[in-house]
Amino acid sequence: MDLKEAGSSLDGLISSFNTRIVELQELVIARNIYPATSMSDLSAVDTTLKTMESQIQAIKDRLQEERNAIPKAKKLIELSQRQQRKLQHMLAHMPSGMYESIGHSDQTHSSLIPDALGSDFLYVHSKVKEEPAVVPKEKKGRSPAPRWYIIAEELDSLSSYMRGRLTLDKVNIAINEIATYADANAQLIACPKKKLAEDTWERALELRDIAMAEAVKGKYFFLETDIKGPGLKLDNTGKAILTVLRHLGRIQEARIGHHRVFTLSKRQ
Repeated sequence: MDLKEAGSSLDGLISSFNTRIVELQELVIARNIYPATSMSDLSAVDTTLKTMESQIQAIKDRLQEERNAIPKAKKLIELSQRQQRKLQHMLAHMPSGMYESIGHSDQTHSSLIPDALGSDFLYVHSKVKEEPAVVPKEKKGRSPAPRWYIIAEELDSLSSYMRGRLTLDKVNIAINEIATYADANAQLIACPKKKLAEDTWERALELRDIAMAEAVKGKYFFLETDIKGPGLKLDNTGKAILTVLRHLGRIQEARIGHHRVFTLSKRQ
């Protein structure tokens, strides 16, 4: 760089400094001329900055909450996927003959035993030999009898002598059938006398007596005499199925009077 160029650069730098000094002087003069206005403007700027800082902090807090929720969301997704796979497995192994029966039972909601009959059941039951003036109304929207199907792993876990020649389809068809028996009994218990024939009314009274037993109260149940097939019969295969269902906790057995009574368990 020659002397001429160096002098030109220095002149430009000096000119720039002079211009900046003039601007600062003008700003100082303006501030002194309008002190009230300048203070209010500065206060407004300060308020705006504080508001923006508060909003930014709120955004940071929200992001931290979302970040903390990610592990929980991942765990929930994992559990949902596991449940979905389990349901798909059960659906894949469900016998085709069950679909129609399940669809029908979902539309036919029944009322169950003394708990479902209301607090007046004991009074009505004590007057049952007479014509009851009012029969407790059936509660609406109750779920059907539980159908807790077994899966292949449960069947495979049984000893060979207990499992015998039973298949997954046979056992699950039987579960569907006994749930149908229990639904029918619950409907009969809740049905008023005027809608029943005399012989059916006698059976309804008998079922109500059974429903009052401590081992049965509040549960869906069926009797050994209800078992008539086609999926479950009182033959060797049917008895083996009942043994398996008791062992796997799907049913419990009780002796009430001269009846052999089975109650259905709900999924744990």
